[in-house]
Amino acid sequence: MRGSSLMAVAVAVFSFGFAVSALAEAPASPAAAGDTKWDMNATIIEACSCPMFCQCYFNDHPADASEHAGHAGHQHGDAAAAKPEAAGASGHFCRFNNAYKVNHGTYGDTKLDGAKFWVAGDLGSDFSKGQMDWAALTFDPATTPEQRKGITEILGNVYPVKWQGGFTVAPDAPVEWKTTNDGAVAKLNDGKNAEVVLKKFAGMTNEPVVIKNLKYWGVPRNDGFVLMPNEVEALRTGDKTFEFKGTNGFMITFDINSNDVKAANTPVKQASAAK
Repeated sequence: MRGSSLMAVAVAVFSFGFAVSALAEAPASPAAAGDTKWDMNATIIEACSCPMFCQCYFNDHPADASEHAGHAGHQHGDAAAAKPEAAGASGHFCRFNNAYKVNHGTYGDTKLDGAKFWVAGDLGSDFSKGQMDWAALTFDPATTPEQRKGITEILGNVYPVKWQGGFTVAPDAPVEWKTTNDGAVAKLNDGKNAEVVLKKFAGMTNEPVVIKNLKYWGVPRNDGFVLMPNEVEALRTGDKTFEFKGTNGFMITFDINSNDVKAANTPVKQASAAK
């Protein structure tokens, strides 16, 4: 899901037009954000419909549907989208599930440690202008109103793009999030709403393959993409359901804070040529 080529476009566009439901406030753009200091270090169990490894990290569009290893098992609530040829000639899409667990973080005086939430969506067929299709955020019921406010604002900086179909907030659902020696498992509402199961992909040794020095969305630091193809990644609720097997998956831990955003949005002063 997503890549450095997209990120260059997204940062240039820098649009945060999230249409969020009344369950949460819309993420504030860096320019509109207040003086609240925040930081987040989080790990994501992530999977998408692209073949391994997601070409979105190196292109301005996802893989064609015909290239999706798990497309034969694909289901979608939208009949047109279920048949890519009916939705458009290209049939490009990147449908994803991201299960978050905050390792440590703060939003003002509010601790974010241990908070769990889920982001599912579709990047659409062409994100060369920093515009994605849609995304939906689900909070674990244990998250407090203050945590939700902070997480929502922070996500606006993690994903600095415009979601044409909106960035909505779905009803709460329990988030199960766990890692094992062989992979990772995340379930939303015990898998009834969504599910991601990743399997460790061994390299030259029994250790997983890790991609380093590759940017993840708008965050300035990450520990690398731990490659783990999915056994299943599915969204099973709402009107945009889908399911894929054997496509892209990874885990990643990132770090971002309000000072990073402030620095990124501070104009560089040009030295005067006059002496």
